[in-house]
Amino acid sequence: MGMELIGRRLSSDEWRAVLNDPEAVGALLYGDLDDDDAEMPDPELDLGKSWHALHYLLTGSAWGFGDGVVGAVILGGVEIGEDGGYGPARLFGPEAVRAVATELDALDVESLRTRYDADAMANAEIYPGGCTNDGAEFDDLVVHLVELRQFYRTAADNDQAVLLAVT
Repeated sequence: MGMELIGRRLSSDEWRAVLNDPEAVGALLYGDLDDDDAEMPDPELDLGKSWHALHYLLTGSAWGFGDGVVGAVILGGVEIGEDGGYGPARLFGPEAVRAVATELDALDVESLRTRYDADAMANAEIYPGGCTNDGAEFDDLVVHLVELRQFYRTAADNDQAVLLAVT
C-alpha cells in the first residue's frame, strides 16, 4: 500500500459538515477509526499509485499545476483536516468540481501520449517509478484517467463537492 489516491463525492450536507468541522473528513474517507472492526468505506475513486503519473501527464510537471484548471485535478483543492501522513485531504467545492469536469471532458486524451516519456518521468521522480516506454503502461493510465473524468462528471452533474486524499 502507501501513497495511493482515493476520492469521495460529497453531498451538500456532507460538504457543509466538513466545512463546519474539518475533523469530519476522517470519518468520510476512512470510516470509524475508533472501531477496530469497522471497515474503511470503499472510495468512489481509487487511482492507486497512478495518481502522480496522471498529474504529470496532465501538467507536464511533477508538482506544478501547468495551465488551466486541469492541473488542479489531482493535487489542487483546499487542504482540509488532519495530515494523514501524506498531507491533509483536499476539498473541491461544487463550483470547482464543475470547472474541473468541464475541462476534463474537453481533454484530448490521445494528445497526452506525447507527454508520456518514461525517461523524463524517471528524471522528474514520478512516483512510484519504474515506468517504461511500453504503450501498455500509457493505456493503463488512460483507464484511470477515464475513471477520474467520470468521477468528476458524476459529481458535477449532482452538484457535489469532492474530497481527495493520498493514503
